Amino acid sequence: MSQSTTSPFPNAYAAFEAELAKLLEHKYLESQKTGHDIGFERALKDWAAHHRPRWREEMKKK
Repeated sequence: MSQSTTSPFPNAYAAFEAELAKLLEHKYLESQKTGHDIGFERALKDWAAHHRPRWREEMKKK
């Protein structure tokens, strides 16, 4: 089966790992700003609402 879309990642799991790494980086940075661990769920919601669309568009361009 051939892929119909272009992607900088060789498979779906690689894409998941790349996005998870960015999410965890976001969690770390936001936790540093607040002075405490913001938690995974809060970081995920913020990442999805404010950063994921732009990150995905940038990945499509690569």
